[in-house]
Amino acid sequence: MDKPSMTSGALSGVRILDATRILAGPWATQIMADLGADVIKLEKPGVGDDTRAAGPPFVKDSAGNDTSDAAYFTSANRGKRSVCVDISKPEGQAVVRQLAMRSDVFIENYKFGTMKRYGLDYETLRQINPRLIYCSITGFGQTGPDRSRPGYDFIFQGMGGVMSITGERDDLPGGGPQKVGVAFCDIMTGMYAAVAILGAIAARVRTGRGQYIDLALLDVTIQALANMASNYLVSDRVPGRMGNAHANLVPYQVFPCADGHIVLTVGNDEQFASFCAVANLKELSQDPRFATNPSRIRNRGELIPIIEQVMLTRGCAKWLSMLENAGVSCGPINNIKQALESRQAVAREMVVEVPYQDSGKVRVVGSPLKFSDTPVRYGAIPTLGQHTEEVLRTIGGLTEVQFNALKSAGVV
Repeated sequence: MDKPSMTSGALSGVRILDATRILAGPWATQIMADLGADVIKLEKPGVGDDTRAAGPPFVKDSAGNDTSDAAYFTSANRGKRSVCVDISKPEGQAVVRQLAMRSDVFIENYKFGTMKRYGLDYETLRQINPRLIYCSITGFGQTGPDRSRPGYDFIFQGMGGVMSITGERDDLPGGGPQKVGVAFCDIMTGMYAAVAILGAIAARVRTGRGQYIDLALLDVTIQALANMASNYLVSDRVPGRMGNAHANLVPYQVFPCADGHIVLTVGNDEQFASFCAVANLKELSQDPRFATNPSRIRNRGELIPIIEQVMLTRGCAKWLSMLENAGVSCGPINNIKQALESRQAVAREMVVEVPYQDSGKVRVVGSPLKFSDTPVRYGAIPTLGQHTEEVLRTIGGLTEVQFNALKSAGVV
């Protein structure tokens, strides 16, 4: 790993061999690509990452026509180099081993045992590169009775407990199991993978050795239950769905106003007193049933109807203005367009343009990581196999004759 300068990306000089598809793995490697790592994305010849075809919508070319790349693909693959190689063939496996010799990180999300069958498992690759950090992402991990089972994000939202606490209460209309609106388990697993890899890179500075990282979507989902899991472990009471309410804070939920809905998030007793002053409900902040958060939780059923009635007396804009001026945490409920175009998102540059194909550009969501000395750098969306020859000849060490032979055989 080369030493990065203060003007380059934080991970400049780190090379990552990315054998992941769909979302969890690509999310992790996109984070690291944004930070300056050289991410080499291995894709199946002629097909590529499954999300390239996960449309419509598809990205438009410079003439306004649909390309073969879905918008889904652009969400997690900017700044990478696409290399097409068939790892199911011995010749392709040999090419990957050559690249692994010259890489810092190898990350994959194939089913348990697949990489060993291909001779691309950690034990094999560490023999040729002891400094290699190897991260495997699977649904259930490398141990346990379910390790061979496949699974997608939706499965783990169910198995991991997320759906049991998401959605309206079971006794109300619309109650019942509900998934999160985005691939929550995949995204969280990608985040954990990036953190784990960065931790292994830091450890390698001390030890000079790489190591193996075993990451499971089910484990991450259970960890991400956070306070809800702790509530159960302490009380032995199984949490259920509460709609837009919070298990440990009151009032902390959606409230209807005269012309719409807003989110009110009172985080402490001081804010509750401020809210009561704005709402002309000062007596509530002095009432022993509601004066403290524990008492408000115990008396939620009495308090919320009172607040609901007063919230209906004004429109959303008026409430938001009054509450913000009083220092009470609150916010509107935006659709995605409104969120991306809000003044704060614009100021924070949360939508950026990156290059695509020869002359086109595509808008993507920007990184939330803001560095003072090593800022995020946004790379292009790679087309399928765009960098195959470049990478295999400059890093893989193939001659022109060798490359053309592999190409003729359909290996690359």
